[in-house]
Amino acid sequence: MKMVKKQKRKLEEVKESIESTPPAVRQSDEPLETKRKWVNKQRVLIFAARGINHRDRHLMEDLKKLMPHHKPESKMERSKTLSVINEMCEIKNCNKAVMFEGRKKRDLYVWFSNVPNGPSVKFLVENIYTMEELKLTGNCLRGSRPLLSFDKVFNEKPHYAVLKELFTQIFGVPKHHPKSQPFFDHVYTFTVLDNRIWFRNFQILSEEGALTEVGPRFVLNPVKIFSSSFGGVALWENPNYVSPAKYRYQINLKAKNKYVNRIQQKVHAEATRPTDSYKLKPLDDIFQGDLLEKAEELEKREFEAIEDEPEMKKRKISETNLVKKTKKFKKNRKEKVNIKDGVVKKGIKKNLNSSKKTKLLKVKVNGLGKKSKKSFD
Repeated sequence: MKMVKKQKRKLEEVKESIESTPPAVRQSDEPLETKRKWVNKQRVLIFAARGINHRDRHLMEDLKKLMPHHKPESKMERSKTLSVINEMCEIKNCNKAVMFEGRKKRDLYVWFSNVPNGPSVKFLVENIYTMEELKLTGNCLRGSRPLLSFDKVFNEKPHYAVLKELFTQIFGVPKHHPKSQPFFDHVYTFTVLDNRIWFRNFQILSEEGALTEVGPRFVLNPVKIFSSSFGGVALWENPNYVSPAKYRYQINLKAKNKYVNRIQQKVHAEATRPTDSYKLKPLDDIFQGDLLEKAEELEKREFEAIEDEPEMKKRKISETNLVKKTKKFKKNRKEKVNIKDGVVKKGIKKNLNSSKKTKLLKVKVNGLGKKSKKSFD
């Protein structure tokens, strides 16, 4: 019986090989019938735990639209542990899992895991913009396969190399998947900036490389990489990671310090404020204190000022005399008299405008230099 079964199998294999070979003569319009095999059977379970807000839910729905090889699941209760997810993936026949976890209706964490052996990665999702929010002009066919573009940093560091392999297996649509389209019309870009992974989705407009963004947008801040699925030993931990609760606490502390500093500045200003300001009006302090004492002080000041007046006048008079003497000395230096042959070439003339008559002083000098009589006209 065994020999008969083996012969039958050989005959079937020969028939299949004959059928698969192309005919000797065929028309050019008839395409060859080729077998399509779905080899890369990746199935991704996408779901969320209770506690996410509306925007996080819309982001999860956008990812489901972009990934035709996903499988949905209802929300997981908070009371359940993460190890239950491995059992859920076995029931759904999935080998990858994406789980969204919300905290305080503010923060969103996402887990990417390779079930059941691992590794798994925990991310903090920041700067979320869904397709409905953006309303961009780009559009791609639902179910089409994407191209994955990674930054060159993913090849330089080992933890980024692990993330790259995990992203390719989760976001890459398998070839010949029943729900996928057999062409590429959009690109997923994963770029590393500021120790974070920035995700963008672009539509391919032409073969030359023209792109338009489709959405969604989000930023993944890695927290930890674990050895097994949803747990195990931490293979890598982000040293630059700061939890959002701690970040908000630091901001509140800064705001509190601003308030305390402002109050301290006010107290210091009041403590160091001068009691006496500038006396803009000299008579402001007349009515301060006893009136009789003030009157006596004013009388003393006036008496002292009267006593100081003659001294000041003397000083002024002496100053004016000095000025006059210096002026006369300068004039005398300028006047130069040249005496030749007993005749004065340059005389001194004084115009007296006060009187109508003008007096001219003539000086006659003898040859020996002795003065003669003065004559007035």
